[in-house]
Amino acid sequence: MPKAYYSIVLEYNVAKVWNVIRSFDHYSWAGVPGETIIEDGKRGDQVGSIRRFSGGGKTIRQQLLAHSDLDRFYTYSFLGEMPVPAHNYVATLRVSPVSATDQAFVEWSATFDCDLGDSKRVVEHFERNGFAIWLAALQNFMAGCQ
Repeated sequence: MPKAYYSIVLEYNVAKVWNVIRSFDHYSWAGVPGETIIEDGKRGDQVGSIRRFSGGGKTIRQQLLAHSDLDRFYTYSFLGEMPVPAHNYVATLRVSPVSATDQAFVEWSATFDCDLGDSKRVVEHFERNGFAIWLAALQNFMAGCQ
């Protein structure tokens, strides 16, 4: 099972960063233009809630599988067709403290299944065209929050 992973250290404390990203229905920090809603009136931190994101002429649906304010992470999966040739995608976004500097260590990882010949390309897609861009956007979003 391939795994994609990307991490970044932000110049903000962990509580401030987690406060921005903790809700599954708040996705504007990722810099992706579009509309995000949680279906069926559930909360953005409620396990089982489904996030529907529409943008760029596409709609994706993701389900929140786990959420912890104590450990500052959430895990989600895709529902339906994915925008890349992969399936059984499960991702985790986590914020941890850098104790020595009061910074936030943010990591995004995903496991998934795909054809063996596609695995390197799909891993690179998630890491470089997804996680890296979205975490850089988070950094920019945080700079605008001060």
